[in-house]
Amino acid sequence: MKNLQRRHLNVLLSSLLLAGAALSAVTAHADQLDTITAAKKIRIAIDMAVPPYGMKDDKLNSTGSDVETAQLLAKDFGLELEIVPTTGANRIPFLQTDKADIVISSLSVTPEREKVVDFSIPYAGIAAVVGAPKGMAITSAADLSGKKVISTRGTTNDQEVTKILPKDATIVRFDDDATSITAIVSNQADIFATAPSLLKTINEKNPAKQMEVKFVMKVNMLAVGFKKGEAKLKEKVDAWVRTNLKNGKLNAIYKKFHGADLPDEVTKNGT
Repeated sequence: MKNLQRRHLNVLLSSLLLAGAALSAVTAHADQLDTITAAKKIRIAIDMAVPPYGMKDDKLNSTGSDVETAQLLAKDFGLELEIVPTTGANRIPFLQTDKADIVISSLSVTPEREKVVDFSIPYAGIAAVVGAPKGMAITSAADLSGKKVISTRGTTNDQEVTKILPKDATIVRFDDDATSITAIVSNQADIFATAPSLLKTINEKNPAKQMEVKFVMKVNMLAVGFKKGEAKLKEKVDAWVRTNLKNGKLNAIYKKFHGADLPDEVTKNGT
């Protein structure tokens, strides 16, 4: 009888331990929106070396279209903004390791990224282009044969140019746009797989380069990135994007820094 009672007690204790473990697992995955609301602060990862999306002004204040987008979101949500500086390669890892709540950092929506993070509806757009000095005769990927091309690791520009490069072309990757720009400005190479706005930055730093867009590889949609499964946070941000596309505030930010209106593919989400 005592052995039977002991056996029943052991089974009961095991059940309680399993139930406790299951409850702990559920508790450990707290809802991200609830966590942000409780903290009264939102941590937004932004690459601060990608003008005009993220950069420092002459007084070392954070500025750029992504910075002002993040500031507007935090203000509308009634939250303190903490900018978490990142790089192109670290934007998604920062989400996965809880170093940031969301990413607003020229993050293009791609099928590969959709496997590991969730996205809001697009708030902006960006072209992936191949740029080079005006004097270079480049009109297509075939003209890159035998040439050296610079790209920034972890970006859609890098992904797109890798797909189309001839086998005898050389690609040199740097970890962030600032280093890639320095390489072009210092004449380490002349061809850059990038966004059009960064070609303007190069020309400002080295007017002799006279970089221009040679051809467009793809136009990508930019969206806010979240950890997988944060449905409440995504729903709230989606509603915010729609509202600010409709009222024109997101277009005003984009035009201020990029000198053009948002693509129609983006603004249609505000109707």
